[in-house]
Amino acid sequence: MMEPMRSLRVRPTRWARPAALLATLALLGAACAGGAGTAGEPSPGSSPSLAAQVASADLYTGAPQRLLVGLFAGDGRLLSYGTVSFRISYTGPAGAPLERPEFVAETPARYIPTPGTPAGEGQRPVLTQPSEARGVYQAEGLRFDRPGIYVVQVRADVAGMGPVSAQATFSVAADPALPAPGDRAPRTENLTLRSKGVPRAAIDSGYLVEGKIPDPELHRWTIARAIREHRPALVVFATPAFCVSRFCGPAVSAVQELARRYADRAVFIHVEIWEDYQEQKVNQAAAQWLTLPDGSLVEPWLYLIGPDGVIVDRWGSLWDPAEVAAELEALPS
Repeated sequence: MMEPMRSLRVRPTRWARPAALLATLALLGAACAGGAGTAGEPSPGSSPSLAAQVASADLYTGAPQRLLVGLFAGDGRLLSYGTVSFRISYTGPAGAPLERPEFVAETPARYIPTPGTPAGEGQRPVLTQPSEARGVYQAEGLRFDRPGIYVVQVRADVAGMGPVSAQATFSVAADPALPAPGDRAPRTENLTLRSKGVPRAAIDSGYLVEGKIPDPELHRWTIARAIREHRPALVVFATPAFCVSRFCGPAVSAVQELARRYADRAVFIHVEIWEDYQEQKVNQAAAQWLTLPDGSLVEPWLYLIGPDGVIVDRWGSLWDPAEVAAELEALPS
């Protein structure tokens, strides 16, 4: 759902909640945290089917892409752990479907947990309560040669259920709408601890919860300064206090941990989304990076910028900290 913005500093923008799946997971988590039932065990007499939801945004042609899909049952449980299979087909241009979908690829997809939740290493896919585990399945290195509408069929061998499948559609554009790998990073003057005349919550909305900036090491650099000084930068765009998916806070915490481990490889920056949540004003830095052509704004996103100011990689919605760490380790000390 899009919520209209009443007042923005930059151009008229509508707030887009992260992916629909992430909002779904948040609602399930709120509804089921403390609910009855044991993970992986269907209720007596029931045989829950699965639904799929694509969590990726701004997919485009011609470059390797990550496709993220979440799976959930009608009883509120989520599919977690292990590996599933993605079978992807092209269904035609938007508004002009083909008579028969054309096969594109079949690939394994691994489970990516929300930071701070278990990865379930070595386990088969299993239905879990959202309070126990929540995440998505990710396939990497996918290349789409045509813009249009695609369908992904997910197949999984689920503990306690056996083989199951679900499918979802998603769109692919000819070109990225947001800054993408290979682009020069915008030289953004994001808010920092040195910014004057701005509310502390505009620097980090976590201030409203903790009464202080919770991650000061992520608020010392601007993106523009990192580029000027030829410093690699890992930049997370997220709103810890207001994120509808409840994933932004854990995502920022994961970047904090990376900052402690790889301080010699890059500078680490958190860009808060909201300048003023009550007045629905978005920070200019977030709008500069995350505004789509239709005027909506999506988050969270994580960007890795190289010392030459060129974007090395980006991750949307959820990401594997180990995958990000491997790219940081590839940077020169």
